[in-house]
Amino acid sequence: MARIGFVGLGNMGGPMARNLLKAGHAVTGFDLSSEALAAHAAAGGARAGSAAEAATGADFVVTMLPAGRHVRDAWLGAGAMAAATAPSAILIDCSTIDVATAREVAGAAGRPMLDAPVSGGTMGAEGATLTFMVGGPDDAYAAATSILSAMGRSIVHCGGAGAGQAAKACNNMMLAANMIITAEAFVLAEKLGLTHQALFDVASKSSGQSWALTSYCPVPGPVPASPANRDYKPGFATALMAKDLGLAQDAATTAGAVTPLGAEALALYRRFLEAGNGDVDFSGIIGMLRGLAGR
Repeated sequence: MARIGFVGLGNMGGPMARNLLKAGHAVTGFDLSSEALAAHAAAGGARAGSAAEAATGADFVVTMLPAGRHVRDAWLGAGAMAAATAPSAILIDCSTIDVATAREVAGAAGRPMLDAPVSGGTMGAEGATLTFMVGGPDDAYAAATSILSAMGRSIVHCGGAGAGQAAKACNNMMLAANMIITAEAFVLAEKLGLTHQALFDVASKSSGQSWALTSYCPVPGPVPASPANRDYKPGFATALMAKDLGLAQDAATTAGAVTPLGAEALALYRRFLEAGNGDVDFSGIIGMLRGLAGR
């Protein structure tokens, strides 16, 4: 059993912390939301009065926060988490943030630190089936594998500090573009009189196959677990996808990479977001694409 501090008990962090509790670890949590703290306590976790208190005395300290500025402040700024940890503690940031901030915080923390963003959305967090993309030192990764395994199904060490965030940016750019073209294909199929099921049955067994189609199909019916069958309740919200695409484009600019499809995906998701769909699952963009087709 490990002593774990967990800061950020929201839609993703809350179920991740609960899975650590189910695995037998002692988890002390902190969140600015009293409701999130109450849910953590109801699941058997201990409450901390501050982020630094959650980190004190822990073997592992996990953060799941909205953006790079929150991560920097929690670990190095007002949150004072890095200074509160024991020298032997391993720090794990599961937030999705920019590569530069991940490397900055890891370099200044004074403790072994991993950037370990996740893929799998709230369903993966609930079911402990997340994929972790991990950057950081080999020995810290080896020590943290059992902790990450309690929250996810696939754990990949991508390289040094920031490599996990780099992998997440690339992965989600691919996912966004895949979802858009998959949705466009279903809109075209509708115009051509082809049923959703017929297109799914063909594409899922041929060269059009993708995760966006077979696990997260943007139309109701073919994949019962997809958000399309729940009126596009996330899942993975459009606001988060737009954020991740922005991080990918920032990284592309910094690295001097040309990503025209990634840039177009960002433009389309920002358009969908600005129409008031921030809390809609990102697969719900099919509705906007139908509108653009004049349906």
